[in-house]
Amino acid sequence: QVQLQESGPGLVKPSQTLSLTCTVSGGSIASNYYYWSWIRQPPGKGREWMGAIAYSGSTYYSPSLKSRIHISRDTSKNQFTLQLSSVTPEDAAVYYCARSVGLQTTGTTPLYDYWGQGTQVTVSS
Repeated sequence: QVQLQESGPGLVKPSQTLSLTCTVSGGSIASNYYYWSWIRQPPGKGREWMGAIAYSGSTYYSPSLKSRIHISRDTSKNQFTLQLSSVTPEDAAVYYCARSVGLQTTGTTPLYDYWGQGTQVTVSS
């Protein structure tokens, strides 16, 4: 059974960088042909795909976030990490990590087979 667990600070100040880590158990993040995504859901809105890192280590980003987002991985720890710079209150959301077979660029597809439970991030001074 694959499990994903998000971790990171729940409160970030405006203009700072948000960093979240997704720890995966029960399967390797380097296994063919899985993609590991970050998805967020602001209050009262739908889920937004932010970006993904592939089994190969290649990264893919939403065009709307491309200038602020960076996703990396540590295969020795079986973790992948989201960094979102210059955050504003509009970045407040529940942040999820999820797995798919093949790259998905939407936050609502049923093709994500495993999800983390989500972590709330607030942006406030």
